[in-house]
Order: sequence, then C-alpha cells, then structure tokens
Amino acid sequence: MTSTATNLAPVRRGLGPLLPARLRPLDRPRLWVELVFTAVGYWAYTRSRNAVPAERGAALHRAHLIWDAERALHLNVELAVNHAADKVTWLVVGMNYYYATLHFIVTIGVLVWLYTRHPARYRSARTALYAATLLALMGFIFCALAPPRFLAAEGFIDTVVKHHTWGSWASGDVASMSNQYAAMPSVHIIWSAWAGLALAFLARRTWVRVLGVLYPLATFTVILATANHFLADAAAGAATLAAGFLIQRLLTGRPAYPRLQRS
Repeated sequence: MTSTATNLAPVRRGLGPLLPARLRPLDRPRLWVELVFTAVGYWAYTRSRNAVPAERGAALHRAHLIWDAERALHLNVELAVNHAADKVTWLVVGMNYYYATLHFIVTIGVLVWLYTRHPARYRSARTALYAATLLALMGFIFCALAPPRFLAAEGFIDTVVKHHTWGSWASGDVASMSNQYAAMPSVHIIWSAWAGLALAFLARRTWVRVLGVLYPLATFTVILATANHFLADAAAGAATLAAGFLIQRLLTGRPAYPRLQRS
C-alpha cells in the first residue's frame, strides 16, 4: 500500500462497496489504459449525445413549461442576467468563449492534475465524473429540452449569434455537429462543479482552493448570461453530480475525497 493510501481515513460502513476489493484499487491506473478508456468513453458519449433525436417540438414545449414554472415561482432570473451581460460587449463575448472552451480545458486539466498529483484519489473522482456524465446522457435521451436562447419571443438574446462569436449556431458549423436540445441537465454545471470540488478538497494553496469554489459559480453565471441553460438545468446538473458521487460511493465504499489524517 502506498504512503498516500495509508493516510486516507478509514472507510465507513453503510454505503457499499458493491465491487470486490480487486476492482477498487487505490493505485494509479496505467496511463495508456486510462487514455484509451477516456478517449473511447468520450467518443461514445459524443456520438450518443449527438445521435439523440432533436425532437424540436417537444424540446420547445418543455422549455416553455420550465420558463412558465420559474416565472410562477419568481425564479426567472435568466432573462435579466442575459440582458445585463449583453449590454457589455467585451464581457458577453468573453462569456461566449468561456462557455465554448473552458468546459473541456478545465475538466481535462483537473483530470491530469489528479492523475499526476493525487493518484490515490484519481479513480474515485474519475468514476464520479463518468457516472454523472452517463446519467446526463440519459437525460438528453429522455428529456430533450431547448435552451432559453430558442425563446426569442420571450425576449432572450442568443449572444453567440448576435455577436458572431466563433462557433456560431447560425453558421451551421456547431449546429450540424451538436445536439442543441441536450440542455437538461447542464453538463457545464456537472463538469465545473466536479472540477471545483476536486480543487477545493485537494489543492494545497489557498488561492487554488478559492478558484475551485469560484469556477462553478462563474460557470453558472455564464450559462445563464449566454441563454444556454435555465436555472432548472443548473439545479438538475448539481443533482446529477451528487448522484454520480453516490454511485461512486456505492461501488467503492469510500468517499471520493476523504479527509487526510494530519499528524
């Protein structure tokens, strides 16, 4: 057993493990196996996500239902955030690029960081992320949902189209490759909250832990400001990530981020 593993808090009984001990090791997996596994998993996820029927009519109907429900509950903050951000061109354009790029860059970066710096935590954290992403795919399949930017009649602004940001839906270069009705739950929230938790729990420097807390909050602001998600999508994303961590706990019998015993 590695020195890192010996410092982990003992596993509490009650939730798992469902997997035998040989299938829940703490050591770091081989890099080439992990790269192949991750690449194949992401390819399968992308193909499956984009193969989901668009169901435009049903997706728009659900979008109107969510918007009406949020208005009835006085939770309809999306439109105000969308219009406020759009008034500051440099800000909203930056948010458009944030939405399109950091989603992948930060998640991959945190995976690499966990693999190299926290090998005993990597398997559990990765399992929680993959489980939550798979659950999200189920949401896309059974609950196609149009994002707020499709509700132009309600006053929403599609900031990517208006400001001609790279990857504009209107140009067809993104719309032809991505299911635009895969909004429920928000994978941006799932991945950013997962990355933020990893940094908040495991980073040694205070400023990095603070960034871990701020990153999902910034992402939450961006997905509303760019009219790519409803508040309900974000809430569903947080719940889906929680379910991912629960699945990981049931499989391994240990939390993804147990406390270190300090001497």
